[in-house]
Amino acid sequence: MQIITIFLFVSASLLALAVNAEVYFKEQFLDGDAWKSRWVNSEHKSDYGQFKLTAGNFYGDAEKDKGLQTSQDARFYATSARFEPFSNEGKSVVIQFTVKHEQKIDCGGGYVKVFPADLNQADMHGDSQYYIMFGPDICGYSTKKVHVIFNYKGKNHLIKKDVKCKDDELTHLYTLILNPDQTYEVKIDNEKVESGSLEEDWDILPPKKIKDPEAKKPEDWDDRAKIDDETDTKPEDWDKPENIPDPDAKKPEDWDEDMDGEWEPAMIPNPEYKGEWKPKQIDNPNYKGVWVHPEIDNPEYTADAEIYKFDNIGVIGLDLWQVKSGTIFDNFLITDDVKEAEEFGNETWGATKGPEKKMKEEQDEKKRKEEEEKNKEQSTEAEEEEEDDEGDEEEEEDETEEPPEEEGDNDGLPKDEL
Repeated sequence: MQIITIFLFVSASLLALAVNAEVYFKEQFLDGDAWKSRWVNSEHKSDYGQFKLTAGNFYGDAEKDKGLQTSQDARFYATSARFEPFSNEGKSVVIQFTVKHEQKIDCGGGYVKVFPADLNQADMHGDSQYYIMFGPDICGYSTKKVHVIFNYKGKNHLIKKDVKCKDDELTHLYTLILNPDQTYEVKIDNEKVESGSLEEDWDILPPKKIKDPEAKKPEDWDDRAKIDDETDTKPEDWDKPENIPDPDAKKPEDWDEDMDGEWEPAMIPNPEYKGEWKPKQIDNPNYKGVWVHPEIDNPEYTADAEIYKFDNIGVIGLDLWQVKSGTIFDNFLITDDVKEAEEFGNETWGATKGPEKKMKEEQDEKKRKEEEEKNKEQSTEAEEEEEDDEGDEEEEEDETEEPPEEEGDNDGLPKDEL
């Protein structure tokens, strides 16, 4: 009876946790073109790139892996979806989605922005104020990072750490966890890649301590650990030229001083050269150590326990630029439950990542074999053309040779024809 009671208690606790989990936004694009009724394209510019719904060229599941794909090169993209506004005060917020750069992206964004609920979606653009910007950004070999940007009192603040993103062509899961204790965590493929505190990893607040502007290093402060030995003197035979004339050089026999000028042998490094002389170093008896500028409390610093808090979260958007299109965004989730996000990631990305990779590898192998066969055919054709050219050259040589005269031909001719 006691075991049953414990089981019921645990089950009820787990159920309570599940009920308490809030999912504010979820988008998997499982209902075909109905997504167009939920997502609003910005009209701020007239030439925004168009998104299309597709699973791409390779996938784990033809239906479940459908997402919004950028479809035009060298374009800005701007679309967003609205949900019931909420505040993350006193609780965590998790932002999660998948990105697949199947075009082998060279330069472009793969991030999302989370906006206040009062955003005018039809006028969303690059300067629209947002709360959070999160996700991968790639451009060339130098920029391959995960953006984590928070807005605080109208100003955007970039993370000071360098968080590396994935740059292959497969689908990857990106997760940002923001906690009410002012800590955060970044996960890629459900594995933690970075974490810390908002106050330490962003310059959101002024520093707690600053150098005392009134403090100055004393004039008699000696911070030289070593000094010259004044008793050390330079040896008399020290000074030698760095380069000397080559003793083995000889004036060329055809050297004409009137025409060529005075002959001088080439210069070579002097094996006896010792370089610049410096006295040996000894410990400085007056050394006081490295002077450390004293610090004081920064009068401009004010603690804020609500850096993490956003009062009116209500829109998620894709506002980005891509040189080469083809990125697919899918499996969007905004929740206050870390476990819910992890399970959702496993159910979506986790379930299809294996078959997707297998399909990609099969396509790559097929392409490799086709290229190999094509190269063989081209090589064979080149060899045949070369043989044909050699045959033509031989025939031309045969045609230019005169046939040899047969012996005795002239003997049978009359003398007047000889």
